[in-house]
Amino acid sequence: MRSYLLGTLALVGMVAPALAADLPVKAPPPPVIPIFNWSGFYIGGNAGWGESENCWDAITAAGAFLVDACHSRSGGVFGGQVGYRWQLPDNHFVIGLEAQGDWANIRGSQVSLFDPAVTLGTKIDGLGLFTGQFGFAWDRWLWYVKGGAAVTDDRFFINSTATGIGLASVSSTRWGGVLGTGFEYAFTPNWSVGLEYDHLFMSGADTTFAGVVDPVLTGATSRINQDVNMVTVRFNYRFGDFGSPLVAHY
Repeated sequence: MRSYLLGTLALVGMVAPALAADLPVKAPPPPVIPIFNWSGFYIGGNAGWGESENCWDAITAAGAFLVDACHSRSGGVFGGQVGYRWQLPDNHFVIGLEAQGDWANIRGSQVSLFDPAVTLGTKIDGLGLFTGQFGFAWDRWLWYVKGGAAVTDDRFFINSTATGIGLASVSSTRWGGVLGTGFEYAFTPNWSVGLEYDHLFMSGADTTFAGVVDPVLTGATSRINQDVNMVTVRFNYRFGDFGSPLVAHY
């Protein structure tokens, strides 16, 4: 009996590995691919170039409408921005809100076509943007478009063409709209760098200059149209651990 049991155990020992080899092997789970997360609060700085396009028309005291000079000049801009972004569950679409403020030194002037004795000029000292964003992310790369409200701090002036002496000036805060687009790259979990273009539609506004000693413009209303183009390099820092990777969906 003992020899019979030992023989049975030996047979089982030889057959078991063969049966185990025929069992199906469960496939390993797919690898987890981390995707960069753009969600979170951020603050940053920007610097670049801006161009102001201004056209002056005049409505004289007698009611005549005069199409006058246009000028385009460029200058430097620099400032900062703060915002928040949400990366949607599909891991690609990103939405956000942002406020941006910049100091500017954009000044241009041109001799009046109807009265060459005076020079018409514009200077932008600062601007602000309040926008929503919609973007598409490829891991650490983000392309986005933005749009919203824009405000500029302007000074309009009339100088004597012969002497350069100021005849009149007025300061104005002008509101309009903005559309822009940009690319951004996250080179660390919290730091990113980008390039952005914005176009500000500031439309036209009527401005009255008091005390102009000039046969054409005395008592006239100046209608000044203004657009601004701006290209900036931007750096942003996201607070906390908001740059931690997301898990890719399958």
